[in-house]
Amino acid sequence: MKTLSLWLCGLLFASLTRAHGLNRFPENFVVAKRDENPVTLTCPGAVMWKFEDEELDDDQQNGPDLTLSEVDRPILGEYSCWRGTEMLSSTHLLLEAEKEVSDSLSIICWAKSYDCNFSCECTHSEQTAVRFGLGNDCSEGRKSCHWISADQLVDGRFHLELSHSLSPYVEESTMLEVTAESIVHHSVLRKTKKFYLRDIVQPDSPQIVTCQEGEEDLNVTIEAPSSWSTPHSFFSLEHEIQYVLKDNGKLGHSSSVLLPKGISKLRARSRDSLVLSHWSQWTPWKNVTH
Repeated sequence: MKTLSLWLCGLLFASLTRAHGLNRFPENFVVAKRDENPVTLTCPGAVMWKFEDEELDDDQQNGPDLTLSEVDRPILGEYSCWRGTEMLSSTHLLLEAEKEVSDSLSIICWAKSYDCNFSCECTHSEQTAVRFGLGNDCSEGRKSCHWISADQLVDGRFHLELSHSLSPYVEESTMLEVTAESIVHHSVLRKTKKFYLRDIVQPDSPQIVTCQEGEEDLNVTIEAPSSWSTPHSFFSLEHEIQYVLKDNGKLGHSSSVLLPKGISKLRARSRDSLVLSHWSQWTPWKNVTH
């Protein structure tokens, strides 16, 4: 049987060929620190251990346990324990990323309203799997954390909708705490973001319902988006209207729904009028017909 050092050299090429990494967090995994000595994997009554389908040396085993004395990239991956042809269990050995590497993760969160849901995205150029957790248990890495796997979008970003229990009718005193873990080449990156819900609210675009011309002005009716919190008398929005004058093509802005006559087209956006949230995206341009 090969010694551990020869086994590490032999696995270097195989490690490089697995560069695409995991596309989800494994059911069972251990996250070790670089050069942590030793790392022990356990199994219920193992007779033989394999690494990525390659049988390991007996001198690395201590009964049903497998002891790894050097933790670095060549020995990261899936370990399985066997009794004959029956696989008893498998565990992935992953590496904890350095803080400066984890800081390269980008987390962006937003909410369409003050209701119980908000969304987050995690971005890293080489990540293959992401999961999110909410609360102090997750930021501290406790086993009681409830992790939720994120969905990968077409452009490579990972997106997830999360739920919170904050009341929308009282002033916020507690910050939301979102932790993202990302797998990059068998390393686990972790980053936590803290914020108040009010700071990430961005309404959907409003609805321009009517444009009614009067004797002296144009009266525009704008309604809140269907996703906005109700009642609207409590969760009020303020609107901004951008318009183009028909005669000279000049661009104008107004916070009033009463506009000058002679407008060719207009569009609108909204924000929470109390906390002055982020503005929504502009609506599409709407032609004004007379």
